[in-house]
Amino acid sequence: MTQEIKDGDVIRVRYTGRYQDGQVFDTTDNRAPFTFVVGSGAVIKGFDEAVRGMKAGQHIQVTIDPDKAYGPRDEANVLAIPRSSMPAQMTMTPGMQLKLPLQGGKAVTATVIEVTTENIRLDANHAMAGKTLIFDIEIVATGLKPTDLFGG
Repeated sequence: MTQEIKDGDVIRVRYTGRYQDGQVFDTTDNRAPFTFVVGSGAVIKGFDEAVRGMKAGQHIQVTIDPDKAYGPRDEANVLAIPRSSMPAQMTMTPGMQLKLPLQGGKAVTATVIEVTTENIRLDANHAMAGKTLIFDIEIVATGLKPTDLFGG
């Protein structure tokens, strides 16, 4: 009898993630199942919560609200910077992604959403912020060793 999944367990899953409109944004179809440590922060909170208590061989479909996925969309993360603050030879186009340095040496990815002669508007929200996500999850294996995370 297999044990129920709990925090700290190394498990292997197959999954397909979709937006509410049905568009698939990620899947393990045509690739190896995903192995991770439950509760380690390797996956979004709602995914961790969904697999806890499950056993090998079980399937589930779960809908994950933004607060347990990538958070709500925050308009404070949309900013305009003067075009003159960027190198003149740098061509900016909507959809382009930039790494913006933060205090403490970290960086955040921002997407260019508009370019005018005066300003560049950037969106530093995660691309999936504010989205409700639907996952079909199959538990392939439980009780794995930490070395299994690295294909060992």
